[in-house]
Amino acid sequence: MSTDRPFLGVLLMLAFCVLAPLGDSVAKLLGGAVALGVLLLVRFALQWLILLPLVLIGRQGFGLPNDVLIWTLIRTALHIVGIGLMFTALRYLPLADALAIAFVMPFIMLLLGHFAMGEEVGKQRMMACIVGFVGTILVIQPNFVEVGYPALLPLGVAVVFALFMMVTRKIARAIDPIKLQAISGVQATIVLLPLLILTPAGQDTLDLTPTTIWLLLALGGIGTAAHLFMTWSLRFAPASTLAPMQYLEIPFGTFIGWLIFSDLPNGLAAIGICITIGAGLYIILRERQLSRLPQDVPAAE
Repeated sequence: MSTDRPFLGVLLMLAFCVLAPLGDSVAKLLGGAVALGVLLLVRFALQWLILLPLVLIGRQGFGLPNDVLIWTLIRTALHIVGIGLMFTALRYLPLADALAIAFVMPFIMLLLGHFAMGEEVGKQRMMACIVGFVGTILVIQPNFVEVGYPALLPLGVAVVFALFMMVTRKIARAIDPIKLQAISGVQATIVLLPLLILTPAGQDTLDLTPTTIWLLLALGGIGTAAHLFMTWSLRFAPASTLAPMQYLEIPFGTFIGWLIFSDLPNGLAAIGICITIGAGLYIILRERQLSRLPQDVPAAE
């Protein structure tokens, strides 16, 4: 029996697109008051604390085959670095601009698939990558003039999360997604907690205000909920239906950035955001079109 419920899947993905930039905005609010290590530790510690009951209810346990365990460790390391780069970028950049630059990730994944894994990429999709990069440069340029090299941090986010997604694809069929997220939270906490204890940043936790504590709890809760909604959305609707919706993060991020920080992209950055979204949507729709072709029919790319 089919479990597809596209409308529910779309609603869950819509919730992710609202919660993801909302969580980033909380990180931006905390960026000037709390050390990066504390932000990361709270983010991942709350992730496994929230998901642990779901894993126990499902009686899945935390055991993994050795080969899968190694890949989960690599995935967790990439996750820590990617979120760390994004949180750092948000200390310098408007929320919408940071999100738009990071959304160069689909182009990087396409290129990595071509050059690292030998996947076929035709001329049309390659041109869409080039156009997408041009749009990203238009977003970066005014921010680079204003803040310098931190404007390039979301590019690092895009590269790291492209690798993160490739590793996730490799192990997705071998482990339940909720269990995977819980294990990732445990692994990250085990890595981050000793590092935080051994560095001066750990002393910041002694002087947290009640408002800061509530924001930290919101950071972990929103981040975990966002990824759960995304995971569950894929159970009810095909990825080809949901993938274009992820670009809604940018307009939602723009609205949240304006509402909380009074930030709006300038004219050049706004043009670049539109170009990036258009090129990304073209690649997604092109992938959907090609996936429907019979295997023995060559694609006209």
